[in-house]
Amino acid sequence: MLVHLDLRGLKCPLPVLRTRKALTHAQPGTVLIVTCTDPLAGLDIPHLLYETGHTLEASNSDGRVMTFTIRVTKPQAGV
Repeated sequence: MLVHLDLRGLKCPLPVLRTRKALTHAQPGTVLIVTCTDPLAGLDIPHLLYETGHTLEASNSDGRVMTFTIRVTKPQAGV
């Protein structure tokens, strides 16, 4: 399954909180494409993935817009 999450225009901490929520509801194997413009997301989202154990397959930045390709690798606790 492929899920697009457009978080452009949202400021910290909303991009990482909404990414966490999407990861919580996604099934293992889901690919989540996250697009955002908040500069702190470049630090926060990889850190979130490190904490939760999901895989960052790719990240890209065109200077303003960042895109993260995330593979959900395990079910979240408490779901």
